[in-house]
Amino acid sequence: MDSLAGHSQAVAGDESLRSTPAAVVANMQEAIVGKEDALRLVVCALLAGGHILLDDVPGVGKTLMAKTLAQSVSGIFKRVQFSPDLMPSDVTGINVYQQGDGQFRFVPGPIFANVLLADEINRASPRTQSCLLEAMEEGYVTVDGVGYPLPRPFLVVATQNPVEFHGTFPLPEAQIDRFAVSLTLGYPQPDQEARLLSGHWARLDGAPVEPVIELSHLAGWQEEVRGVSVAAELQQYIVRVLTATRTHPRIALGVSPRGGLIWQRLAQAWAFLAGRPFVVPDDLKAVAMPCLNHRLVLAGKSTRSLRSQVLLDILESVPVPV
Repeated sequence: MDSLAGHSQAVAGDESLRSTPAAVVANMQEAIVGKEDALRLVVCALLAGGHILLDDVPGVGKTLMAKTLAQSVSGIFKRVQFSPDLMPSDVTGINVYQQGDGQFRFVPGPIFANVLLADEINRASPRTQSCLLEAMEEGYVTVDGVGYPLPRPFLVVATQNPVEFHGTFPLPEAQIDRFAVSLTLGYPQPDQEARLLSGHWARLDGAPVEPVIELSHLAGWQEEVRGVSVAAELQQYIVRVLTATRTHPRIALGVSPRGGLIWQRLAQAWAFLAGRPFVVPDDLKAVAMPCLNHRLVLAGKSTRSLRSQVLLDILESVPVPV
């Protein structure tokens, strides 16, 4: 499989590639140093119609990544800082009484965006967290019994700090399962950080990147992703891995059927990003860890690293179709 650098060089040198998924990845690299694999996964989640959970420390580019993604696809970006006193209506919107005509008028909240950054989502109360469930699953919100459709596409990028737990409310498994991928960006490599300090990124002026596609293109790509072929042998491989997570002695809660469907869709998006109309085993393996890791609940202590090791053992033990 070609490296991301190869994709980026191809986009830069070929006008015919400027309105492709690879162009979105390359465009995001104009603002974000390194993190090529993470950017590919983020774009794949968008193509697959999924949502993203960023479990990372402050200051590594989570907000910039979400904002740059929205700018690259000509989308509307909104950010909500979650806190204990945040109410569901602060996210979804509220009906406001108009004295002039004696009617209530719905004022949309920040959730009405193409890319919503739910910053530090685990600092809000479970009641406020739950207001995202309907939106993430159904694509609309209900206020006072009336449903309002959200813009299409709609992507939630939620963040949480893995080292600060005071005053937080851990996300329930039902909500965690609705995220297509869970990522950690991590700190940059020394050479990448040197580029940060010496390049145009050091200006910290927040200059937006130019869009490379229109939202209408993105809707078409999402439809094409659904048409990427997945052989029956690969679907059987998915089933065997899912079954292994449900019968493993160290796992208390395995991957749900929803997780299996999202895993397949992400693999289709990864293949589409590579320019292939069919999925190969490497596509499934490339997205397996960020797609499945956060869905596992281990018996006893359950950390990201422990889950990763158990999942890696399963992926190595289940034969891959040749």
